[in-house]
Amino acid sequence: MTAQSPAPRRRETAQQVVLDHVRQLISTGALKPDDRIRQEQLAEELSTSVVPVREALKILEAEGMVQYVPHRGYSVTRLSLAELTETYLVRRLLEDEVVRLGAPKLTAGDFAALEQAMEVMEQAGAAGDLGTMIEANKSFHFLIFAAAQMPLMANYIRMLWQSTDAYRAFYYAEGAARDRVHAEHRRIVDALRAGDIEGAISELHQHREHAVKALSARLGGQ
Repeated sequence: MTAQSPAPRRRETAQQVVLDHVRQLISTGALKPDDRIRQEQLAEELSTSVVPVREALKILEAEGMVQYVPHRGYSVTRLSLAELTETYLVRRLLEDEVVRLGAPKLTAGDFAALEQAMEVMEQAGAAGDLGTMIEANKSFHFLIFAAAQMPLMANYIRMLWQSTDAYRAFYYAEGAARDRVHAEHRRIVDALRAGDIEGAISELHQHREHAVKALSARLGGQ
């Protein structure tokens, strides 16, 4: 029994490597909606077997990031306009409550981390580094959510975010959108610093609505 224990740990590690890699490919737009994910090629690129690749893809399927079609395999999930709109609606309901709970608990250290995330976003945006910008954007929002100390709600929100990751790169690809996001983040932080929780929530509403409007233009033909 003892001799067999290292094997599961190695598989879990390989599985996490695959998860992180595919999530990054999707969130940065390297893999786009409907793009096929070839398990053998992915396993070769990551120097692993197809077993952890298959396990990772099943997790991503449960999260809504990929979908499995018989005789075709896995591909990046394509959302309809209705699905995208519903996802952002559920996000609004959950995020509003998390912000109300967490905003009063934000510390000086939290605000310093938010400022750092915004700085990273601005530098990455100016350099056209969408991958770094997207990760910094996620860090920015989840720093606020974490203050609520409601990990179950934060996990639900994270899954909703992941289900639309493939579309976030589309939005950030436009320079005007990146500039808008920077300005919106600044207003959100200013409202939180001032203790204006409802004002911050209102800014977050506009922040999401701008993203939905831009993405709806891409999905409107579906």
